[in-house]
Amino acid sequence: RFGKEEWLQPYTEDVLAGLPDEGVKKLLATCPGFTADCLETVDEVGHEGGEIFSAAGGELLHLAPCLNAHPRWLDAMTSIVRSEASGWHAGEPS
Repeated sequence: RFGKEEWLQPYTEDVLAGLPDEGVKKLLATCPGFTADCLETVDEVGHEGGEIFSAAGGELLHLAPCLNAHPRWLDAMTSIVRSEASGWHAGEPS
């Protein structure tokens, strides 16, 4: 969290700490809001989140990698950009 504004809840760490009490012992975590792995995904969710989950009784938290440079992601993004850019003329100011 950053800044003084209230963040969306429930907070990830609270959810992770409560899941083992609900019978969840193994968890695959994803970060769909991120297209590339970064400090927040790898360290905060993967490492710190794994420690929180484990301390609460969880056995395994596996962090699925973000899309990063996956070929299907790059193909999809290329298609989206080309579609959005259709009709633009090279060299003309925007």
